[in-house]
Formats: sequence, C-alpha cells, structure tokens
Amino acid sequence: MRLFKTKDERRSGLWRRVVDLALTDVRVVSEGMDEASLEALEERLLAADFGVKATLRLMDEVETLARRGKIRGEIQLRDALRERVAKILGDEANTTLAEGERTTVYLIVGVNGVGKTTSIAKLAHLFIQEGRSVLIAAGDTYRAGAVKQLEHWADLVGAEFVRGLEGGDPAAVAFDAIEAAKARGIDVVLIDTAGRLHTNPGLMEEVRKVKRVVERQLDGAPHETLIVLDATVGQNAVSQVRSFHEALGLTGILLAKLDSSARGGIVVALLEEHEVPVKLVGLGESLEDLDHFDSEAFLDGVFAAG
Repeated sequence: MRLFKTKDERRSGLWRRVVDLALTDVRVVSEGMDEASLEALEERLLAADFGVKATLRLMDEVETLARRGKIRGEIQLRDALRERVAKILGDEANTTLAEGERTTVYLIVGVNGVGKTTSIAKLAHLFIQEGRSVLIAAGDTYRAGAVKQLEHWADLVGAEFVRGLEGGDPAAVAFDAIEAAKARGIDVVLIDTAGRLHTNPGLMEEVRKVKRVVERQLDGAPHETLIVLDATVGQNAVSQVRSFHEALGLTGILLAKLDSSARGGIVVALLEEHEVPVKLVGLGESLEDLDHFDSEAFLDGVFAAG
C-alpha cells in the first residue's frame, strides 16, 4: 500500500508524519519559556532524532531568544526553530545532485541490509523518468544472487548493465562500466558496491580502490559518492557516515526506508555532525518511491502549524 497517492501528497505530508515535534505541547507563556518548557522541547528534538549536537545548538539559540523576550508564543517558537534549522540545512545547492559534462558517475556505498540494491533501482528509474540514459555496474562481485537481483532491476527499469567475474575485482567492473558509458554516450553510471561493515579496514580499502579507478577513468568522477542509510536505525547512521566519509569523502546521503521511521530529524543530525547532506529520500517500496530531498518541503512539514 502506498504511503500517499501522489508524489505531491508525499512531499507535503511525509515530514509531518516522520518528524513529530508536537510543539503545541510546549508551553510558551507571555514572558517566554520556563525551564520545564525548555526541557520538554529538548526531549522532543532528541526523540525526533535531531541528535545531541544539533539539539544542543538549537536549544542554546532558543533559550537565548527566550531570555531576551523574543519568543512569546508558539508561533514565534516555531518560526525561530524553522529559521535555525534552515541554516543547518543550508541553501538548495547543498542538496542538488552534481552532474558531469557528459557522463555523470555515482558511486553507491553502505553497510549490509540498508536497502542499497533496491535504492539503486529506484534511482535508475528516477533518472530514466527524467529522460536520462542509465548504466548500472554490479560492483558486488562476491554474491551471485546480488548481481542477478540487480540485473533484474536493470531490465525492469530499462537501464543497461555491466557485471564482472564472480569473485573478481570490483574496481575492474567500475573501469569497464565507465568505458562502456563513454563509448555508448550514457548519461548516468550507477556503481554498486558490496555492503560492508564500516569497521572493516580491508573492505574500506577495497572501496577506496574503486574510487581511485573511477577518478582516473573520467575527469571529475565520481561526481557523487552517496551512502545509502536506513532511516529506521536512527543515530547508528551517524557512525556509519563518519567512517565512510573519512574513507571516501562522501558528497551526499540517500536516506532509505523513511516511510518506516518516525525519526526523520536524522536529516538535521547528519548534516550538523558531518556536513554531509541528504540528497535523496526513499518513501516506500515501489520504484516510484524515491525523491530528491526538498529542504522547503522538510521545513514546511516539520514546522506546519497545528
């Protein structure tokens, strides 16, 4: 069952559902906010997965405004929080996907079990619906089942597909994919990588090698190095981003399974902790259930009145 009937409905209603701050329950009296109200707000931010760092920053700024008498009601509290969260999110350029001059290359990474394969299929479908040609590279050479599953998705969405030898070098698959894309004039290359624990140095070195090969094959590539995160794991996602960002220099996040989470504040926590923005969000199980992250829709949903 779809979460909402249309993409517009999803955009307008998703964030209200997954980031429930319940600000109507935070008492703001005429002279500002008392200690109990501040504690209640802090609890709501943490419960919505804004994370400790972002929560402390927001609380410090709200408390300062309250002391100065600049917050004198729920509307002013809502507006103050929205303005400060907007600063954390930054401008739209932070969440816009990069593009190459001819072929754009995406390196997709993440730990096991986050929904990386289906997220790649949805991303391929999104680009194809936008009128771009796509090639998917099966860089998980260790699991034959994973390659077959990805090939099935590629056929389903109308993307071209490159695989390597079972147990072969993932970097060789990336090399072949980019060469094929350049020869065929493909717009977008999505390079899958095997799911790996962010605590395994050997596997992290392997994916670094894949990135080095990509960099040598095409100027400016990979144009995006995206980590797929499971929105339901909450603050565990923060440590995953830390390790992959240190190893690869992530450019963005694809936040999957958001429809199953009630803690969408992780969008703010990740950016505050690591300055890595959420660029794509998974909203459900069907191919259409992936969308570009829209910071205005996020702010409208989280800070809607009532």
